[in-house]
Amino acid sequence: MQQKIQSALISVFYKHGLAPLAQELQAQGITIYSTGGTQQFLEDAGIACVPVESLTTYPSILGGRVKTLHPVVFGGILGKRDDAQHVAEMMQYNIPEIDLVIVDLYPFEDTLKNTTEENLIIEKIDIGGPSMIRAAAKNHRNVTVIAAKDDYAVLQNMLHEQAGTTTLEQRKTFAAKAFEVVMNYDIAISNYFNPTKQVSNNAGFKAPHLDGFGAAEVLRYGENPHQTATFYGNLKEVFAQLNGKELSYNNLVDVDAAIQIISEFTSTEKGFVFGIIKHTNVCGIALRDTVKNSWDAALAGDPESAFGGVLVSNGTIDKATAEAINEIFFEVLVAPAFDEEALTVLKSKKNRILLQLNSQWSIANSQSKSLLNGTLTQGTDAGNYAEWKEVGGRATTAVERANLEFANIICKHLKSNAIALIKNKQLVGKGCGQTSRIDSLRQSIDKAKQFNFELKGAVLASDAFFPFNDCMQMAHAEGIEVFIQPGGSIRDKDSIEYAVTNNLAMVITGLRHFKH
Repeated sequence: MQQKIQSALISVFYKHGLAPLAQELQAQGITIYSTGGTQQFLEDAGIACVPVESLTTYPSILGGRVKTLHPVVFGGILGKRDDAQHVAEMMQYNIPEIDLVIVDLYPFEDTLKNTTEENLIIEKIDIGGPSMIRAAAKNHRNVTVIAAKDDYAVLQNMLHEQAGTTTLEQRKTFAAKAFEVVMNYDIAISNYFNPTKQVSNNAGFKAPHLDGFGAAEVLRYGENPHQTATFYGNLKEVFAQLNGKELSYNNLVDVDAAIQIISEFTSTEKGFVFGIIKHTNVCGIALRDTVKNSWDAALAGDPESAFGGVLVSNGTIDKATAEAINEIFFEVLVAPAFDEEALTVLKSKKNRILLQLNSQWSIANSQSKSLLNGTLTQGTDAGNYAEWKEVGGRATTAVERANLEFANIICKHLKSNAIALIKNKQLVGKGCGQTSRIDSLRQSIDKAKQFNFELKGAVLASDAFFPFNDCMQMAHAEGIEVFIQPGGSIRDKDSIEYAVTNNLAMVITGLRHFKH
């Protein structure tokens, strides 16, 4: 059903990109009603407006808290054009039809980022905006609603190509987006008032600010080409994309895993860390004195799995490193900085995605996941170990301890059941996502042998306790003598007795790191 737009109500906080749309409305002969700062902005741009006050007969009152909350405004938005009673009442009370509503919301989340002053925050809780957006979206059979600034150009082109009309399908799409904008806005406000009980929307994302207030980034597809996907959030807060094609659903999942693990290594005092991620699991990682050396060691850990991976470093990518990386195929490279010469080398492939991490960005303190008919939310796994309790047949050396700390961090970022084998701050074997811990250990040993690593002198980390001492026996048979695990099994004594009897070093941390 085509709907010819005859009149529009515009009241927005963000005015960037608004003028071209308003000029298109004026060119189409559409009457524009507006308020306050928006009216002034449009008039300064040479666009004629009718003040909303001329409809309501009331000025903006209560410091601007009440401008549009009036039966004439909401009657014009909610009135059904095909309902004889509605039409008659609108005529009786001189209520004009409003066919287009362009409204955004006060910047509540931006205000939270910039101040803790309660009065300033409260004043950024929009009342009239969400009400008008909801009213227009409800009456989408007759009204077009724009609730996100990124749709200004979309509507402008639509009206230009369709002679000032919109289809029912288009109005329904805009309405769905409008309700999403208001939903996420209300979630952000709810979480401000109740910070200890964070609310999430049904998609499993906590109060996403969609490109400011409601914009969603539609991805090419989901995990598989037949699945649709959308990202809710602001990627520009996390990184700047310097090169490459659009990030896909799977790219984003792996990039998140890469940033999560590299965030564990913020200091470069002891060297630089380079990691290689495949399907959210780290398949190669090492700490070395230079970025280039850390790359070489990470790749050596599993050069086979590195193909098509997501790469991440906590150091600046220089030309030498870029030339070495350039020899293999990879999807994404994430780093805090790139030398210009390195960028020249890496940009030789136009689809290769290069992401520069923002220095001010930090890992969120909560995680959400949608499942069944609701959402799970939890705090992030911030700790590496709660305590350091030596329970083996001998104490760990300083070198072993440093490797155990490194191993425990790596193991924390592998899917359960997880085993990480580390030697000289290099991942030499790993097992993850297996249904038994002994299977993960077999996998890690096989991976180490595949690339000719000598396991004598390596250390072993487990994300959860050893239910039996079979893992200890298998690892010991391969030359491994140093272990770290959380403990907590009713049979901890079996593993401890084996370590004591065989003079092996073992640390119990008291902190499990399951990652399902």
